[in-house]
Amino acid sequence: MGTNKKLSIFIRKEFYHILRDRRTLLILLGMPAVLVLLFGFAISNEIKNADIGVLDYAQNDQSQRLTQRLSASEYFTLALPLHSTQEIEEAFRAGSIKMAVVLPPKFGEETARGLPGSLQLIADGTDPNTATTLSNYASAIIGDFLQEQQPLQQQPMVIQTEVRMLYNAGLKSVFMFVPGVMTVILMLVSAMMTSIAITREKEVGTMEVLLASPLPPPLIVIGKVIPYILLALANTAVILLLGTEVFGMPIRGNYALLWLECFLFVLTALSLGILISTRTDSQQVAMLFSLMVLMLPTILLSGFIFPIESMPLPLQVISNIIPAKWFIIILKDVMLKGGGMELVWQETLILLGMTVFFIALSVRSFNIRLA
Repeated sequence: MGTNKKLSIFIRKEFYHILRDRRTLLILLGMPAVLVLLFGFAISNEIKNADIGVLDYAQNDQSQRLTQRLSASEYFTLALPLHSTQEIEEAFRAGSIKMAVVLPPKFGEETARGLPGSLQLIADGTDPNTATTLSNYASAIIGDFLQEQQPLQQQPMVIQTEVRMLYNAGLKSVFMFVPGVMTVILMLVSAMMTSIAITREKEVGTMEVLLASPLPPPLIVIGKVIPYILLALANTAVILLLGTEVFGMPIRGNYALLWLECFLFVLTALSLGILISTRTDSQQVAMLFSLMVLMLPTILLSGFIFPIESMPLPLQVISNIIPAKWFIIILKDVMLKGGGMELVWQETLILLGMTVFFIALSVRSFNIRLA
C-alpha cells in the first residue's frame, strides 16, 4: 500500500471521527455564526429607547412640546411622569428610568424674553458610558428645540443644562467594571472549571471508580465542587478588596447581603457547570460549550459592557435567561445604590429559580446516564 493511499485512509478516518462527534461538530460550525450575530447586534455604541422620566414644574406649552420632542426621538421613551424629586430617587433605585429631566417652574418664560434659562438632567451614574451618552443626546435635542423655537436668536444656546450623575458623580468607569469583572471571574471559576473537572473524571475513566465507592453520587459531586466554591469566594474577596481600597469603589449596602448574593450566584454558576458536565463526555467539548454558552453571553448580553436597551428585541429577550444579567443588577443595586433585599428580591428569586432548575436538570441527566 502506497504512502498516499495510507495518508488518504488516515484523513478519511479523522473525518469520520469528527463527523461522529456531532456536538463538537455543531460547536465548531455554529460558533462562527453565533459570534458574528452576537458581535454584530450586541456591540453598539448607540443607545435607543432608553426609559426616561420628566418632572415638569412649568406645565406650559413650551415644556410640553419639549417633553414630546424628547419622547418622539428614537433615543428616549417616556416611561413615566414624575411629580416630585422623591419619585426621581425611587425610580432610579427601582431601575425604572435611565435619566430624569427636570423642567423648572419658569421654563420657557426666560428664553421668550431672551434671558438664559435652565433645566436639569439627572442620569444613573452606575453605568457611566450610558449616562454620558444619554445626557449628550438630550442636550443636543434640547439645543435643536430651542433653535427651532427662536430661529432669529443670535445666541445658539440660551438655556443652561445642568447634568447631575446619581451614585457616581465622578463617572468613574471602575464602578461599572468591578461588578462586571466579578461576574465574569465567578462564572469562569465556578461554571467552566467545574464542568471541565467533572468531565475529566469521565474522560479518563475514573468516574466509574468514584461511583463504585461507598460515597453516594450526590456527595461525590458535592466533594468535587466545594473547592471551587471556596476558590470563587476567595476571588470575590480579592476583587472587592481591590475595588474598594485601590479604586475607591463604595459599598453602600449591607455587606452580609452582598456576600449572600455572591454565594447564590456561585451556586447558580456551579449548577450550570454540573449540567454541562452531564451533557458532555470530553474536556474539549465542555470547554468549548462553556465558552460559547457561558462566557460570551456573560460578557455581551449581561449589560456588563454594552447596554441591553440598545440591542434588538430578540437579544433583549435572550438576555433574561443569562444569570449574569441579574447578578450585575444586584451588585450595582447593593454596592452603588445602597439597596437592601427590598430592592433586589426579584433578581434574587430569579437566580434561586435558575439554580433549582439547573440542579433538577443535572440530576435527571445524571440518573439517565447511570441507568
